[in-house]
Amino acid sequence: MKKVRNYQQVIGETVEHMRLEKGWTQGELAEKVGSSQSAIHRIEKGGQNVSLEMIKKLSEALGNQILSINDSVSQSFMIHGGKELSGEITVNTSKNAAVGLLCAALLNTGKTIFHKVARIEEVFRIIEVLESIGVKCRWTNRHRDLEIISPRELKLDEMDVEAARKTRSIIMFLGPLLHRYPRFKIPYAGGCSLGTRTVEPHIQALKSFGLNVDAMRNSGFYEVSVNQETLHKYRDRYIVLTERGDTVTENVLMAAALAPGRTTIVGASPNYMVQDVCFFLEKLGVKISGIGTTRLVVQGRPRIDLDVEYNISEDPIEAMSFIAVALVTHSEITITRAPIEFLEIELEILKSMGAKIERSSEYASANGRTRLVDLTVRKSELSAPVDKIHPMPFPGLNIDNLPFFSVIAAVAEGRTLIHDWVFENRAVYITELSNLNAKVELLDAHRVYIEGPTNWRPAELVAPQALRPAVVILIAMLAAPGKSILRNVYPINRGYQDFALRLRHLGADIAPLTGI
Repeated sequence: MKKVRNYQQVIGETVEHMRLEKGWTQGELAEKVGSSQSAIHRIEKGGQNVSLEMIKKLSEALGNQILSINDSVSQSFMIHGGKELSGEITVNTSKNAAVGLLCAALLNTGKTIFHKVARIEEVFRIIEVLESIGVKCRWTNRHRDLEIISPRELKLDEMDVEAARKTRSIIMFLGPLLHRYPRFKIPYAGGCSLGTRTVEPHIQALKSFGLNVDAMRNSGFYEVSVNQETLHKYRDRYIVLTERGDTVTENVLMAAALAPGRTTIVGASPNYMVQDVCFFLEKLGVKISGIGTTRLVVQGRPRIDLDVEYNISEDPIEAMSFIAVALVTHSEITITRAPIEFLEIELEILKSMGAKIERSSEYASANGRTRLVDLTVRKSELSAPVDKIHPMPFPGLNIDNLPFFSVIAAVAEGRTLIHDWVFENRAVYITELSNLNAKVELLDAHRVYIEGPTNWRPAELVAPQALRPAVVILIAMLAAPGKSILRNVYPINRGYQDFALRLRHLGADIAPLTGI
């Protein structure tokens, strides 16, 4: 069983990580909170009781909340909006790529090192699940890199079910595990509250590898059996995906990686996180052709036992978040290391709306494959686009970037139609902008009209329990003059590392609410 840390150790590790992220010594932190270097050392080692007053001082000095009374769901932000921002921000590595890669690490019984892993709640949940089943996970390089060693035998019966239920990414355990065990079970997948997100495409796609799932017993688990004859007999699989989903494609890729012979995947997603998984699988010796297209051909291996390192690519959704921050707050911000291949359509739509965005010459990401640019967003006077704004599978406008266009439309002159056809109720969340004085007309569960420009006003709101809509509300609060409070921001922490701290770096007046 995993050793349980006490609360002092958890607080100490949190303080140490936040301090190192800011590049401070223990003495420098001690000076800022009116304490001593030895006291900070004892706190970080979990050897000292910490008063609520000291926790408050540490939180304020480090620019992030260390402790909430119930859990991370109760964390809140206070924003004094209406301020012009400026400066430069670097795009972090991709959350969606990281969770897929963590699942893919189960394919390798050697040592896997991922560089610059996003330290976010979604990643932490997957790590908790991995550690609970016997996978060794260790942060290195000042908590920037993650070392993973998967044992030959996993302890699936000891899986951290609570952590697993908090993330939909757990469904991507199916592909790696079907090669290890003829029977196993994983908890029902959780994650964002975005309506029914069926796992049926996963089950249908993996049937070619002998997977069968009983999800009808209402046990709270996907109960899996694997037909060994089907798994080992075929050497030439041809799989047509009825849904061009990212996680579905990743699941099939992982299953194909340990299936000797050829697997052809038709209707695959070519999105950024899928490409990252492909690049990593190639590092593991799996041959893949067609990366970046909707047709992938995979030559699997019977066994993978290698020591490998992989640099995760940058996050186009985070890049779009900061583009929206700049445009909505009428600020000039430079966004470095933006993965341009996955932002071309978004930038073209913004250009048609009057956005002034300059780009640098291209250069390569640390993985040697992803194309990056630096973007400088200038102050712009925006107008509503002629046509509706709607997402499409890559290379169209990214589904996760669509919500940012709602808050951008709110500062544009005219009426914009946002059509979110993918999720059953995400468009409904956009109506929360009306609480900040935006003119939002909900046509149905998928379509909203937004009329701008908006005379923003502050408000106290509970964050929508979906990642991107929650960030949209936060961006609007940055633009609203006066004091706003956004409560229960766990959805934001699921997908963004130190988001409030990084906004403060640009001049935003945002801080965690540390009052009890």
